[in-house]
Amino acid sequence: MQRLEIEKTKSSPQIDFNAQTHTHLIRGESYPENTTQFYTPILEWITMYLREGYEGEINFNIELIYFNSSSSKVLLDLFDILEETNNNKIIVNWIHDEEDEAMEEYGEEFQEDIEHITFVIKTKE
Repeated sequence: MQRLEIEKTKSSPQIDFNAQTHTHLIRGESYPENTTQFYTPILEWITMYLREGYEGEINFNIELIYFNSSSSKVLLDLFDILEETNNNKIIVNWIHDEEDEAMEEYGEEFQEDIEHITFVIKTKE
């Protein structure tokens, strides 16, 4: 499967999804003008990737410094897709700056909704 790489912009995050290393990254700010248009191909890529049935550890590193409400909905959609796979080796690392209490709290709120995957809140090193 092809690697999915999207450069970050002022309003959209860097996307680096690597099907070979099974490490995936979303980093930056997320408030694209058309959230659906930006994220639909990303969610489609994830769905296709998960259908390949890889049984090892899969890491999703999410390091956002800001996101709007429509991006929040997309994150919930992403977590739903990950949970539906019933793969207990999926790890979501929610990475935030030490001083960014809001991002830590958002991570805690997402973590409360997660049941079937590992959701780890980490301070950025």
